[in-house]
Amino acid sequence: MNEWPEGWSNDSRGNRYGRGSAGAQPEGARVMRQVRRQEPSAPPYGSPQQGGGYGGVPQQPSYGGDGYDSYDSGYNTGQVYGGGPGGGGPGGLRERGPRPAPNWRKRIKWTAITVLGVLIVTSVGTYFWADSKLHRDVDLSKVIDRPATGKGTNYLIVGSDSRAGMSDAEKKKLHTGSAQGSRTDSMMILHVGDNGDTLISLPRDSNVTIPTFRGSESGKLKGPLGTNKLNAAYAYDGPTLLVRTVEYNTGLHIDHYVEIGFAGFANIVDAVGGVTIDIDKGFKDKYSGADFKAGKQTLNGEEALAFVRTRHAFAASDLQRTKNQQKFLAALAHEVATPSTVLNPFKLYPTLGAGLDSLTVDKDMSLWDLASMFFAMKDVNGGNGVSMNMPISGSAGGNLVWDKAKVQTLVTELKNDQKVTVSGN
Repeated sequence: MNEWPEGWSNDSRGNRYGRGSAGAQPEGARVMRQVRRQEPSAPPYGSPQQGGGYGGVPQQPSYGGDGYDSYDSGYNTGQVYGGGPGGGGPGGLRERGPRPAPNWRKRIKWTAITVLGVLIVTSVGTYFWADSKLHRDVDLSKVIDRPATGKGTNYLIVGSDSRAGMSDAEKKKLHTGSAQGSRTDSMMILHVGDNGDTLISLPRDSNVTIPTFRGSESGKLKGPLGTNKLNAAYAYDGPTLLVRTVEYNTGLHIDHYVEIGFAGFANIVDAVGGVTIDIDKGFKDKYSGADFKAGKQTLNGEEALAFVRTRHAFAASDLQRTKNQQKFLAALAHEVATPSTVLNPFKLYPTLGAGLDSLTVDKDMSLWDLASMFFAMKDVNGGNGVSMNMPISGSAGGNLVWDKAKVQTLVTELKNDQKVTVSGN
């Protein structure tokens, strides 16, 4: 009895594999159609170009002689196939050409351009930043009866005892006291010229005439105030009267005015990391807080201020103090100009910020003028200039009297930008 449904028989099934085939011979492996994505330009499967299989089935690859069928998992083995001769299709690998040699000349050129561009942008930005910090508060156009200008440039550099903006704790720490108003503890003329730079200290107790002047606030003519100490001019009507008094008593035209107070001076020294100086002989002074031993040492802001203010510890009083001031300011300029400061932005910008923010200058002062003054002071410290006190002939009523003959010779040499031959005390 035939148990198969109608139309189904062992004969009709042929040699099909599975479902209990009763064929005498085992069925061969079923040939599965390989499904491949056909490229638009490729010839249809089964065509002679594809290998000429039957029924659209591509001819199967022949296997190795080991008797085992190889199985294509379909995963990429990492080989990259190309389509050109020697590397196209599955029959070969594409060979990479040699890597081109780097164009070092071009790289160096663009690196240099980039670095130059960064330097230009940084320099321009720094210039405007620094220029904005200058306090151009002194108007030298208010000074009357001025002497004619000479060759070179003359700066009047003033260290005032201004305590503006200082807290009581800062005043105590820096031993400044709490005196009202402002006076000048140090005054110097710096001449910058082609025949060497000259730094001349003007003792604060110099006996001078305070002439007629135009009031800085009222604009009205005042004076003369007669004979007095030089620093009295600043105390009476500030920077413009001090410039007027210096010009009247020397005959030398002052081109620029620069002033710094107590706190600003100490801040600059601290910003640069201290200043190294060689002290010839140790000294103490309870008024300034100075307590120094002889020898080379690095002073911080507090110590530096005590060093430049001390006068009671010296027999020569103010004359020795002016020498110490010159020595320290020149050392400070040298320290600021060292590569460790100039090339280190974390040190340079705090130093510039502390210095520029602490300065009071005349309205015509430019950063170029300020830089010229700074490097001239550095040159004086390096032995390329002259450092001296104003020549003194004696004293009167406790004030120092200038040697008029020597002063006249000195001023003539400075006006003509000649080498200075006069020596001071």
